[in-house]
Amino acid sequence: MKYKVHRIDIIMEKDQHNLEQFLNSLKGEVVSIIPNIKKTSLAQIYGLTNKIDFLLVVEKRITS
Repeated sequence: MKYKVHRIDIIMEKDQHNLEQFLNSLKGEVVSIIPNIKKTSLAQIYGLTNKIDFLLVVEKRITS
């Protein structure tokens, strides 16, 4: 088995459709989606809000 990790820059409020298209275009099986949460503002530092910069999508490639 081979795995591939894709990085997807995303704005959660706007890119839901783009993420859906990307996931449907994958040839293999999605193993995991890992969000990267960047703390930038005072509210985010104290954990009141979060901002997701990008997602890492782990794909298990189908090999013949």
